[in-house]
Amino acid sequence: MAALQHRTVGAFRESQSQLASTWLASLEASGATRNLKADDLKQQTNEFLRLITDVWAKGSTQSLAGSDWDETRQFLEKLSHSRALLGQDSQQTASFIFSLKGALFATLQSEYRDDAALLAEQLWEISEVLDGLGMHTIRTFQKSREAVIKRQQEELLELSTPVVKLWDGVLALPMIGTLDSQRTQVVMESLLQRIVDTGSEIAIIDITGVPTVDTLVAQHLLKTVTAIRLMGADCIISGVRPQIAQTIVHLGLDLQGVVTKANLADALALALRRLGVTVTKAV
Repeated sequence: MAALQHRTVGAFRESQSQLASTWLASLEASGATRNLKADDLKQQTNEFLRLITDVWAKGSTQSLAGSDWDETRQFLEKLSHSRALLGQDSQQTASFIFSLKGALFATLQSEYRDDAALLAEQLWEISEVLDGLGMHTIRTFQKSREAVIKRQQEELLELSTPVVKLWDGVLALPMIGTLDSQRTQVVMESLLQRIVDTGSEIAIIDITGVPTVDTLVAQHLLKTVTAIRLMGADCIISGVRPQIAQTIVHLGLDLQGVVTKANLADALALALRRLGVTVTKAV
């Protein structure tokens, strides 16, 4: 990477206020300012202009991966992470960098209007730097966004698998939606931990909200039942509707002696009988 002319750096420093103003106007026109506070955006644009002009002022010929660009890269990584949390998309985030081109190019055209060859050279250098920084910003944004999505998915899984204490010694786990490998792992961990915490003897897995039961779903259920038994507790599966019962028979699935009930009420009644608890209506 070639160094910029001192004349170019000087022009940028002298017109920094105008550059920032033009840049902000371009950002607003592109819609890249959504969800952003005006004061924060103004501070970020001024800070970024200072960072890149400081590097260019050194006459550095390092690539963007060099140590001279460390502070600039760290600034963009922090910015990308904050934009991901604010719900911006990659295009809006990348526009923070690419919208600066117009302002810088206009300054260069004014400075080198009598030297077309030098103007073309400086335009190329600026474009290379901004393109590289823009790609770094997009990569960082995508990683941050993926981390946010993963955390949200984990939180949703935890919320969708609540373990409820129905009675002393009886826990219930109502399942809603498709049961896959990842969700099975969350179910197993949360249920086993609750068994340990409460010392419960019976766990009821209610699959009323599970739309279909196929071989894979049955395997996931059996893994959970086996883990519960290893913890010294019994397991009852409730919510086995006629359609699900027919599917299980049609697939030739063997639930290996797992106790099943048609609904949660029947499963709770069975659990209470196993615990020696009798419930009677008040007269």
